[in-house]
Amino acid sequence: MPEPKTLIAYVDIDDTLIRSFGSKRIPMTDMVRHVRYLFQEGVALYAWSSGGGEYARASARELGLEECFQAFLPKPNVIIDDQSPADWRRLIHVRPGLAASKTAHQYAIDVYGRVD
Repeated sequence: MPEPKTLIAYVDIDDTLIRSFGSKRIPMTDMVRHVRYLFQEGVALYAWSSGGGEYARASARELGLEECFQAFLPKPNVIIDDQSPADWRRLIHVRPGLAASKTAHQYAIDVYGRVD
C-alpha cells in the first residue's frame, strides 16, 4: 500500500493570519484556528511573508503558532523554474475567507483528486 501523500501548505502572514490597522495588529482568529487544525491533521506548514522570514517567525510566535510551522521564509521575488506557478501540478490557491471552512481531506481531494 502506498504511503499517504503529505499536504504542504505555505501560509502568508499579513491579511491572512493578522490584519494591521496602523500600529494595531488583529489576529484573524478563524485562520489561526485553521492553521492549528491543519497542523494537527499532519499538514506540513511553512509561514512566509514579503516582510521576510524573521518577520514571519515573530508573527507566528505572537499568535502562538510558531510550533505549527516547519520553517519561516521570505516570499520570493524571483522564481526560476521551467513552469509558471499557474502551471504547477497539484497546486491550489485558497483565499483566507474560504480556507477556514475547508478540511485537510478536502484540500487533499482538490490537490490529488480522489484520496483513500
